[in-house]
Amino acid sequence: MTEEPAAHGTGGSAVSHSPETIRIGTRGSALAVAQSQLIGERLAAATGRPFVLVHISTRGDRDRAPLAQIGGTGVFVTAVRDALLRGEVDVAVHSYKDLPTAPDPRIRLGAVPEREDPADVLCAGNDRTLARLPSGARVGTGSPRRAAQVLRLRPDVQVVAIRGNVDTRLAAVDRGEVDAVVLARAGLARLGRLAAVTQSFAAVDLLPAPAQGALAVECRADDARMAATLGAIDDPPTRAATAAERALLAGLQAGCSAPVGALATVVERSLVLTARVISADGGQLREHRSRGPVDCAEELGASAANALLADGAGDLMTGSP
Repeated sequence: MTEEPAAHGTGGSAVSHSPETIRIGTRGSALAVAQSQLIGERLAAATGRPFVLVHISTRGDRDRAPLAQIGGTGVFVTAVRDALLRGEVDVAVHSYKDLPTAPDPRIRLGAVPEREDPADVLCAGNDRTLARLPSGARVGTGSPRRAAQVLRLRPDVQVVAIRGNVDTRLAAVDRGEVDAVVLARAGLARLGRLAAVTQSFAAVDLLPAPAQGALAVECRADDARMAATLGAIDDPPTRAATAAERALLAGLQAGCSAPVGALATVVERSLVLTARVISADGGQLREHRSRGPVDCAEELGASAANALLADGAGDLMTGSP
């Protein structure tokens, strides 16, 4: 693990680790740093306290094998959480969709800030949409969920496994290695790369991953002061929506290779959840839509998972006919 304290604010010299300085643990990728910088700035605005970013190398950053092969769940977060538990950082920032669904009693989810647009987007050469790609076009994604839904829309394209940061994936399009890539709009927005988007998918076509577009900000469970500090940047509607989506994922007992989509929204003081399980080839789909009280988010997600399993979704996740 390497530690590289980044500067508070716009990138001048690093601030000292005074007792008031909030040490934020982050992966070293450009997107992770941008997300952690955003959280630091929001905390500084809310509390007046300075912050530093502490860069931490994770297995998911070092190992370029497919996520399903190296374990998927937790590969981007375990090292950052370990640094938090050792007291090397005060706060850990994650893309919420990367977190395991099983709770860790030593860690508290201190804040789920307001969510970015959770949509998936296409970045293609010649400004093409998915419908305008030629038959046999190569579409890159490392997500079985995205792959299955792309194939459902365009069974005549070729889905190509691809990993790497945003720049790496976009460069693959520029070099002609693939005709297009599917990415999360939220990541492109945080990196200032929305100009690369040639199509934004509606949820009816590509349902996002549970908690896509949301950030999870964690602190140690016994750090009451930091928990109170993080409360200043928590967004209750986003917390409720992502709680429902992740409860669905937990109820399905779905691993990283399961094509599961979910999106919850607050509508007229209720939570509306749409959940979808797709076979890997995109040929079969089970979908469930439900509505419930905002303060029963986890129950809503668990109930949706049970409904999907009763409808045969488990067979789709395991590849059974």
